[in-house]
Amino acid sequence: MNNFIWENMNLVERTQALARPSELSDLSKIDQVKNILLEVKLKGDNAVKSFTSMYDNVELEDLSVANEELAYAWSNLPQKEKNAIKVAIANIQKFHISQLPKDIEIETTKGVFCKRETRAIQTAGLYVPGGTAPLISTLLMLAIPAKVAGVRRRIVVSPPGANGKIHSSILAAAYICGVTDVFSCGGAQAIAALSYGTESLPKCDKIFGPGNSYVSLAKSLVAQEIGGPAIDMPAGPSEAMVVADNESNPAFVAADLLSQAEHDVLAQVICVSTTSKISNDIREEIDKQLEKLPRKDIAREAMKKSRFIVAKSREMIVDIINNYSPEHLILQIKNPDLLVPAIRNAGSIFLGPWSPEAVGDYASGTNHTLPTNGAAKSYSGITIESFIKYISIQKLSKKGLELIAPTVTCLAEMEGLEAHKRSVTIRLDTKNG
Repeated sequence: MNNFIWENMNLVERTQALARPSELSDLSKIDQVKNILLEVKLKGDNAVKSFTSMYDNVELEDLSVANEELAYAWSNLPQKEKNAIKVAIANIQKFHISQLPKDIEIETTKGVFCKRETRAIQTAGLYVPGGTAPLISTLLMLAIPAKVAGVRRRIVVSPPGANGKIHSSILAAAYICGVTDVFSCGGAQAIAALSYGTESLPKCDKIFGPGNSYVSLAKSLVAQEIGGPAIDMPAGPSEAMVVADNESNPAFVAADLLSQAEHDVLAQVICVSTTSKISNDIREEIDKQLEKLPRKDIAREAMKKSRFIVAKSREMIVDIINNYSPEHLILQIKNPDLLVPAIRNAGSIFLGPWSPEAVGDYASGTNHTLPTNGAAKSYSGITIESFIKYISIQKLSKKGLELIAPTVTCLAEMEGLEAHKRSVTIRLDTKNG
């Protein structure tokens, strides 16, 4: 755990202090993922099964999971867990329904009518990690907005466990969320199958969901291919930044930092505090709480990449936040709402001592699939709009065309595109148009 005093650092030192792990630039991994993509593209299901055997040590006969298996998983889930999932679904659904965009229509010039209509994408591939932890919440965060948006085919892929099966909790969540298909495969081979289509898996229009560095690389590579699928966002390891002052509860701050650190050894957490004293108090709390965690080995490894930064002024804090652009930003400071207008780059913000990052992960209603690795500078987290396209429509009366024709023909002449100009003038020159 490294300590930094922001005001004593030059630009290079500040950049280094906010640096992330460089997992996605590993050239050997890039070549490996490219090979997986090519094999699946050429050999379909057989390649997916082969790579599943190679990387997951599981031999699969059938990639598809029967709907009866999903129903069985839901029926055998304890009632307490069913109730928790239902509450989370209700909140997530309520928040995302409120985002549904409306079609618009305006008359820009008399007789010139312009519309914008929405269309849901047809087929969405939803990647749900299931390695060190079965991320039921990720399935909820992807499947619910996809259904609300009107996506017809919602395809879930998730890696099988040692028994060759997807975790039963993921299957149960898939059932209650009404996904249309579930397939047992993970890693880069699953992304390849969703991108190209195989004998079993359909080719998807867009791929969503977090994953390890191989999954992230595969998503980035297929999105660059001509005719390849769109992806939700570029992604890297999970991350959180907590801002604390002397009124913060060190135990709360430590708990938030560790809640992100336990995700993955590659996760990164940063604590920005206003004094060295509160920073030291938080570090002591981390040491106490860490030993009580079942995933303490993972959290401890992640904490080696953590940063403790002392920033004495509001301007310094804002500068750090906007430069780092955290996936999760937790403001455990006095009057946190006052800082929000100055924040330009963050995936999701949590305000005050009673807003732990975990509520956003599971059940507050906001989406937890968020931009990482600095992508919050230009990307948003998953929203209803992530599953929707917009189509523009225009309809002109003859009078409308007459009114706008001088502008259109002039601009066409400026660009030297005579056919563009004639497509207008030929109509106006026709007496019986």
